[in-house]
Amino acid sequence: MSNPGSIGGLTVAWRLNAAGPFRVLRPYRNVEATAPCRTSIPEVSKQSRVALVKLAKGGRMPRLIVVSNRVADIHSSNAASSGGLALAMGGALKEEGGVWLGWSGKAIDEDDSPPHFETVGKVTLARIDLSRCHVDEYYNGYANRTLWPLFHHRTDLTAYEQSFRDAYLDVNRTFAHAIRSFVQPDDVIWVQDYHLIPLGRELRALGVDNRIGFFLHIPWPARELFVTLPQHADLVWSLFGYDLVGFQTDKDLKAFCDYFETELGAQPDEDGLMDLFGRRLLARSYPISINPSEMVELGRSENAQESFRRVREGNAGRKILLGVDRIDYSKGLPHKFAAFSRFLERFPERRGTASLLQIGQPSRSLVEEYQDVGDELVAEAGRINGRFGKLDWMPLAYHTQSYGRDALAGIYRAADVCLVTPLRDGMNLVAKEFIAAQDPEDPGVLILSRFAGAAEQLTEALLVNPYDNEQCAEAIAQAIDMPLTERIERWRTLNATINRSSLSSWKEDFMHDLRASKDGRHEAAAGVFSF
Repeated sequence: MSNPGSIGGLTVAWRLNAAGPFRVLRPYRNVEATAPCRTSIPEVSKQSRVALVKLAKGGRMPRLIVVSNRVADIHSSNAASSGGLALAMGGALKEEGGVWLGWSGKAIDEDDSPPHFETVGKVTLARIDLSRCHVDEYYNGYANRTLWPLFHHRTDLTAYEQSFRDAYLDVNRTFAHAIRSFVQPDDVIWVQDYHLIPLGRELRALGVDNRIGFFLHIPWPARELFVTLPQHADLVWSLFGYDLVGFQTDKDLKAFCDYFETELGAQPDEDGLMDLFGRRLLARSYPISINPSEMVELGRSENAQESFRRVREGNAGRKILLGVDRIDYSKGLPHKFAAFSRFLERFPERRGTASLLQIGQPSRSLVEEYQDVGDELVAEAGRINGRFGKLDWMPLAYHTQSYGRDALAGIYRAADVCLVTPLRDGMNLVAKEFIAAQDPEDPGVLILSRFAGAAEQLTEALLVNPYDNEQCAEAIAQAIDMPLTERIERWRTLNATINRSSLSSWKEDFMHDLRASKDGRHEAAAGVFSF
C-alpha cells in the first residue's frame, strides 16, 4: 500500500476513496494547490531556524510546541477574557516554556508569510501573517461558516463551499511547513481546536514523527449531523495523524466513538485506543478548567475592588443578575433575554428589585451571522427596557465591550446570580470563573445550561434548558430567593470540583498521556499503510 510521497516531483497527501473501501487511497490534492488563494509555501529563514534549534538544545527537557489558530497576547495575565483556549495555552506555556505558533491576526496582500519570532520569558511566539484570501476562506469561511456552526448543531447556518475547504487545507500545510523547519526530535507538539484538525496528517506527510496531540475545545457533533459535511470521513481520517485526541466531555467522546463505530465499522478498546488507517489513536476526555487561585488573587486587585464597588452602588437595593458571553449565536443570548423578559412577566412583583447586567464581548464581526446576533440583541434589550423599565430602574444593561480579567473578577463577586445559558458549548469557563470569584460567606448562585460542557461537572448549579423560557424564569426566581445556607452548601461543592480539576491538572493529565503515547502499543498497525 502506498505511503504519502511524490508524483512528478511534487509532494502529495492522500485521502480516502469515497467510492470504495476505507483502505483504498488516492491523492486528494497537490501541495501546489489549485485553490485560488495558494501560490507558494512560505520558507522560514535560515537565521530563524538556527535560533530556534539553539533554543531547543539549550534546555534539558523536550520543548512543548503549541499550535493554534491565533497566538494570544501573553505579555499580561490581565488580557480581556478571550475564551478557554487563550487562557489555557497561555498558562501552560508560561509554566513549562516552549513555542507557540499561530496566525498573527494580520491579513496581507501577498502570500502567507513565514513565521515571525518573538521571545517572552520562557515562551517563543511564532506568528504567521495570512493572505487576505486565506483569512476570508479559511478563517471566516471553513472554520467559522462551516465547522463552527456544524459542530454547534446549526446546520441551517453551515456553508458547504469547496473553496473554503481548499483554503483550510492550504493554511494547515503552511503551518505544517513552518513547524517542520524548526521542530527537534524530542519536541512534543500540541495542536489546538477545529481550525487545525488536518495539521497532524500534514506533519506526518512531511516526515514529522514526534508525539503529536490534538485537543478539541468545542463540542464534537452528533453523528447524524456530522455526516452532512462533505468529505466528513476525510476529516476523521486526518485525526489519525495524532497520537492522542482529547475532547472536553464524556458526551463528546461518546459522539466521536459513535461515528467511529457506526460509519467506520470499528470499535475502540477498553483503554480508548482506536486502530484504523494504519495508525493507533488514543481518544479520551479532558475537561478544561481554570486555576481558581488565580481568580481569587485577581479579586484582591484594585481594579477588581473598583468594579465590585461600581456594580454594587449602581444596583443598590436590587439583586444583580449577570451574564458574560461572546456575542455568538451558540451562546443563546436572545434566549437569555427572552427568559428574563418572561421572568418579569410571570413575577410582576419582582420588577424594580432585580436587574440583568449582560456583558457581550464582540466576536468575529466580519461574519454576517454574528452581525445579525448583535443587531438582534440591541433591539431586544431596547424592547425589554421600553416595556418594563421605570424612571428609576432599567431592567437590562447591555454592554458590548471587553473587560480585563481583574475587572471581571470584581463583577463576578458583585453578582447575586450568574446566567450561563449557551445553546451548546464545549465547556464554558465563565461558569468556573464565577464560582472561583465568590465570597465564601455570601456566594452567588450559578444558573447553567445543561448543554454547556461544564454541566457534566457542575451538577450543584441550577441546571436549565435554555430553550425553555418558563423553566429559566423559575430558575431565576429560585436563585434570587435561595437561602444563604443552601447557597453556601451548593457553592462549597462547586468550588471543590473546580479546585480538584484545575487548569494545571488538565494540562498535566493531557501531557502525561501524550508523552506516554509512543510505546509499542501505539505503533502503526500492519497491513494498511503508515504516514
